[in-house]
Amino acid sequence: MLIYIFILLSKIIENALSTLRLIVVANGKKKLGAFLNGIIALVWIFVTSIVIVNINKDMFKIVFFCIGSIIGSYLGSIIEEKIALGSNMLICIIKEEFENIIKEKLKNYQITTICEKNNSYSILLIFIRRKETKKISKIIKKIDKNAIIISEKAKTLSNIV
Repeated sequence: MLIYIFILLSKIIENALSTLRLIVVANGKKKLGAFLNGIIALVWIFVTSIVIVNINKDMFKIVFFCIGSIIGSYLGSIIEEKIALGSNMLICIIKEEFENIIKEKLKNYQITTICEKNNSYSILLIFIRRKETKKISKIIKKIDKNAIIISEKAKTLSNIV
């Protein structure tokens, strides 16, 4: 039974780290991504070598290998969501009358306004850390319940020459 638990836990760790590695690399942290990949390779080699020994006589190894993969992938997604690396650009379509109230509430954030004079709405572009997306969205919705909020991944290009 210990071998099945080892396989399960190893695959959970491997897949959770793999999910995190993808996100880390996508956010430009290449060295951390490479380090994580090394750990992932070690875990994979150990667990796979255990699974393939006498695989025809013990199919439960495959079952626990697959279950560990599923749980690990899901767990990696949850961990990544909690870490929330990177930045977002919120594109908020609000009634023009709420623009100053929202700007005052969010005065510590970088906000650019695009006003549509004929339709009485404003479009706010708000650059935030990804961790703050839900918090800022709730503040805006509390002020303008009909606001349309779109969240896009954002990356500053100031380091590009």
